[in-house]
Amino acid sequence: MQQQRPGSANKLSVSLELQADCLAGVWGHTAAQRNLLDPGDLDDGLRAAAAVGDDRIQKQATGQVHPETWTHGSSEQRARWFRAGFDSGDMGRCDTFNSR
Repeated sequence: MQQQRPGSANKLSVSLELQADCLAGVWGHTAAQRNLLDPGDLDDGLRAAAAVGDDRIQKQATGQVHPETWTHGSSEQRARWFRAGFDSGDMGRCDTFNSR
């Protein structure tokens, strides 16, 4: 899709990365169901997702935020999609390409 629509390459990259965050949350859900998570693991996962948001990285690096250049999504988006996967445990809820 990125090759077919080069003007949308960054937006498509963000959707792909947010989908990966959601799927990581789905995995976390299954790990929680099997009692494999320690107290605080969910909060650690949410903090990790937020820490690598494009907005946070850009702000730290340059003091400015340019959403049009993002390839991974904002801190809020990343944490929200991780949480959506974790709460639902349903891969079907991870369609980041058709919902926002």
